Amino acid sequence: MNRMMLLAMTFTLAGAGAAWADDPAAPDKSGFTLFNPTPDADLRSLCTDRPTKSTSPCTVDAGRWQLESDIYNFTQQSADGVTIDTQLFTNPTLKLGLTNDLDFEVNIAPYEEVSTHVAGAATTAHAFGVGDLYLRAKYSLAGDDGGDAGFALVPYIKVPTAPTGLGNGEIEGGIIAPLQFNLPLNWQLVIDPEVDALANNVGSGRHLNTSSLLSFSYPLTKAVTVSAEIWGDISFDPTGTVDQGSFDLGAAWIPPKAPTFQLDGGVNLGLDRATPGVQAYVGVSHRF
Repeated sequence: MNRMMLLAMTFTLAGAGAAWADDPAAPDKSGFTLFNPTPDADLRSLCTDRPTKSTSPCTVDAGRWQLESDIYNFTQQSADGVTIDTQLFTNPTLKLGLTNDLDFEVNIAPYEEVSTHVAGAATTAHAFGVGDLYLRAKYSLAGDDGGDAGFALVPYIKVPTAPTGLGNGEIEGGIIAPLQFNLPLNWQLVIDPEVDALANNVGSGRHLNTSSLLSFSYPLTKAVTVSAEIWGDISFDPTGTVDQGSFDLGAAWIPPKAPTFQLDGGVNLGLDRATPGVQAYVGVSHRF
């Protein structure tokens, strides 16, 4: 099922290219940089990569900071009598706008805890500590300042800072190419094809990992937006290909009197045995 979904997303992506366009009436903000920040009057509406798994093509305005973080994140996966619970106690991503269409992003969970329990066992194994460090850059190619479509490239690298039991101790990386479309009746669609080079589970070397999603969002009110998405992932590890899939729901609230602040939450439901059965979280975002 996941392979068919990824193929369908690829064809959708290929057919969407003609729609990429900026709003010709948008102001020229190319002169704003890290050292010449975007003034308040020219700031875009708050745009985040939360609450679902989707990555939006929008960037942070030049010279501005943006914080996006889980407040608490709980994941549970059960298979063959083994239950693994993962908890994140905050998971901040800090973004800095370098130019009008380029930002730099740093993500790390300061404290992560993994508990593993085997059915029939008297004790539960625990691993805890800091998570891995992720460094990303997001470059908007279209749609940052208006238009019916947006497109960006988001290369990333993972630096192994997590201890044994939380991380694999390997440098990994990849690239995401988020697409966003304004649809009729105020709906919005995000498509996120991604290609990664991941460390093999056994021995040295790297293998291909691909993932994508279809994420639909709708503004229930001027302050509340809800989202629903289907996510799929295929890992071509030499020890065996692993397919994952989930159905994800999210909601975000931006107070009318605080347009640079967002509170959100969501739940991700696994669609197969290889995917965690449930992941639930609450989070917050703020632009400075």
